[in-house]
Amino acid sequence: MSKVLPDTWHQYLGDEFQAPYMQALRDFLAAEKAAHKVIYPHSSHWFRAFELTPLDEVRVVVLGQDPYHGPDQAHGLCFSVRPGIQIPPSLQNVYKELEQDLGCEPVGHGFLESWARQGVLLLNTSLTVEQGNAGSHRGKGWETFTDRAIATVNAHAGPTVFLLWGGHARKKKALIDTRRHLVLESPHPSPLSAYRGFFGCRHFSRANAFLAEQGRSPVDWQLPAQP
Repeated sequence: MSKVLPDTWHQYLGDEFQAPYMQALRDFLAAEKAAHKVIYPHSSHWFRAFELTPLDEVRVVVLGQDPYHGPDQAHGLCFSVRPGIQIPPSLQNVYKELEQDLGCEPVGHGFLESWARQGVLLLNTSLTVEQGNAGSHRGKGWETFTDRAIATVNAHAGPTVFLLWGGHARKKKALIDTRRHLVLESPHPSPLSAYRGFFGCRHFSRANAFLAEQGRSPVDWQLPAQP
């Protein structure tokens, strides 16, 4: 966890790494590794969302919960999986809504780095998980860190769109100044809930309309055919 955040983020979040909660999180992760537990994603990707999306380029924030807990899936961006990995059901539903909303052609992969490189912060609220054990690293300190990250976007980024999908993400609305930023809420795109209002929410076109109103460039949501 000694990896330094990119400068734009480190300016506001660097001191977090000296905080007691972060030391407790370090100790927890070290103990998990000592117990030979497999942790996803690899430590080199824990802060990948911040690396790909500098603070001064953030235009949209998508909040997830845990990283994927299956082999070779997670790589530090919420909802995204590595090239060659089967597209998870929730992301398949995101693609369906994108096609309905903007006419984006669904692609045969789940690799979302092109969004991250355009200023879409794909942030899980917990940045690690034990293999095969969803939610296993919740309440260990990551949420404190990612709440500070959300607050940093709220205070220091330009007008931003927050896409809050599902009850867990929607709780973060309290951290956001809705006078400056646009908050769009819906049920989670999971097959269990997508039909309760995620489908038809038109969050992607609404996000781009807001960015245009603010004089900011829209996001090209069409993913490249090849990752």
